[in-house]
Amino acid sequence: MAWLRKRGRRTVGLLAAASAAVALTACGSGGSDDGDSGDREAKYKRVIEDPHPRPADVIEAAGAPTGVVRADDGSLLLTYEAGNVEDDEGPAATAWRIVGPGGRTVAEHAEHADAEAAPAAFKGVRGGFVRVPPGEGAEGAYALDVRGKRHKVIITETPLRTRPGDILLAELEPTLIYRPAARTVGPPAGVPDDAIRLAVDERGTAWSLDQPLTEDPNRVVWQRDGRTLGSTAVPKPYAGGILAARGGTVALSLTRGEGVRGLLVTTDGGGHWQTILGGIPWRDLKRGPESLVLEVLADGRLLVGEEGGRYWLAADRTHSAFHELKTPVKFTSFTVDGTTLYGIADATTATYDLVKGEGLWISHDGGREWRHYEQPG
Repeated sequence: MAWLRKRGRRTVGLLAAASAAVALTACGSGGSDDGDSGDREAKYKRVIEDPHPRPADVIEAAGAPTGVVRADDGSLLLTYEAGNVEDDEGPAATAWRIVGPGGRTVAEHAEHADAEAAPAAFKGVRGGFVRVPPGEGAEGAYALDVRGKRHKVIITETPLRTRPGDILLAELEPTLIYRPAARTVGPPAGVPDDAIRLAVDERGTAWSLDQPLTEDPNRVVWQRDGRTLGSTAVPKPYAGGILAARGGTVALSLTRGEGVRGLLVTTDGGGHWQTILGGIPWRDLKRGPESLVLEVLADGRLLVGEEGGRYWLAADRTHSAFHELKTPVKFTSFTVDGTTLYGIADATTATYDLVKGEGLWISHDGGREWRHYEQPG
């Protein structure tokens, strides 16, 4: 998943937030006013120029989190970035905050940064969180436990045979797997050389989209413990796009030309596949395949949409019908965990002021009601 920025935001991997771990206000309470704009601008500039910023100051300046991830005990880690408004270069500030299952801040950290650098991103794992490497290798990865204590990870060049509990830490170039039980990062075993997309589900099955250099069609290939279990061809005249996998349900977006036109879906771990071309007005997705949001809920339903646009949720695992979600504000990113929906509202370009409803929004009932996340003290 790409990192979100205050400028040209991309989707992060927002993961779950248990309701016990957050303080929430009613749907209509998210506002855009935060005092005098000039005063906020002055505070913002002081924060990004401070060589040792306070986490609370970075969080206030940023307004919305860039990502939210959940550990297995319900603890949350929220990441924030205050970028340079006037220029793509210059000073910036980043922060993370861990909130315990009871909603109390248990650890936080902030750093002075460069506006050109990728902000810190994490994934939730058993026992805590793991930092996604910021560069092209595994260097820079580390683990945080739920108390915020930092731990080294073992970086290995020996391919790891994917097992239950492994997570995809970084997609291709390089592809990295993280094994929480051993705090080990390494490449996955058995991934085909022609793979251009990868997803790993909680069963430890690695699903890859292979794009051969020949005229042969794209294929979806799946492996576990280093052994290939099966493959299926992407139906012509489509090419494969984004992969999403969870608990036996796997979906691949189907592209043609510059647009997304459907889905290739299995709900039995690759035993049977169906091509879904209806149910969603695909031509209403205006921003192209790279802005697609494709998520699998714990009950096997799919959520489809695009960053900054519209979203549809399947009625059931058959995916024969979808309904459009009503959101309280326009979300610049969107994801799910379990059957809970999470959306972030933020500016798409850097700004000192907050947009209407800025921040994290959460729905536990399939998008019928939304609540706005309030920062704990």
